[in-house]
Amino acid sequence: MAARTREKLEKICGDIQGNGGLACAVSTDITKEDDCKNLAQQAVNNFGGIDILILNAGISMWAPFEEINDVSFFKDIMDINYMGSVYCVHSALPELKKSKGKIVAVTTAQAITGFPNHAGYSAAKHALHGFLETLDIELEGSIKFMNAYLGWINGTNLRGNAFGADGNKIGGGYQSHNHHAIELEVCTDRIIKAIKSEKKKVYIPGKLRLIPFLNIFRKKWLHKKILNAVRNQNP
Repeated sequence: MAARTREKLEKICGDIQGNGGLACAVSTDITKEDDCKNLAQQAVNNFGGIDILILNAGISMWAPFEEINDVSFFKDIMDINYMGSVYCVHSALPELKKSKGKIVAVTTAQAITGFPNHAGYSAAKHALHGFLETLDIELEGSIKFMNAYLGWINGTNLRGNAFGADGNKIGGGYQSHNHHAIELEVCTDRIIKAIKSEKKKVYIPGKLRLIPFLNIFRKKWLHKKILNAVRNQNP
């Protein structure tokens, strides 16, 4: 298990071990390639190989592009959401090929369509989507891929940690999700179920599976729906 804050990792690992599981905490900044190499090596050292790589780290934003004075934080978004995944995949790929394993991207509908107030975030997720789709073609089935496309999820700190127009985190002063948001445990249960059933894609909530179709045949209508949904969620 990888994150920057070792104390939180150790607590989660303790919970897993207390319930009969095995876990190893590895303090990791995924924007640093050497950290990602160390993460992969620690997995091999502790468990003998790598069967699955779950790409779950991410940081978001919430600001109309024209209201941003300094777009330099877009690089931070790209480093975390895209390059961090590239480093992790590159480090784990040899072991994943040995095990005929799987890469799971916990991503978003914003990887397949534009999204107001999220220009940098959507761009990074589009980049990750294109990267993994290319690998899926290149590797010709030697490993498996799955994308989990998420909508708004309750119980995470993604929105509080999101960049605002001033380049700082929004923090606690934001509007909570509305009733359309999915509870965190429901979301994780669906992802686990999709992994076990060898799905290539899972949409949470399920209505997101309409986006690729609507993006081709009803794009104008889709954009209007997305715009209205964002307005109803504005911090």
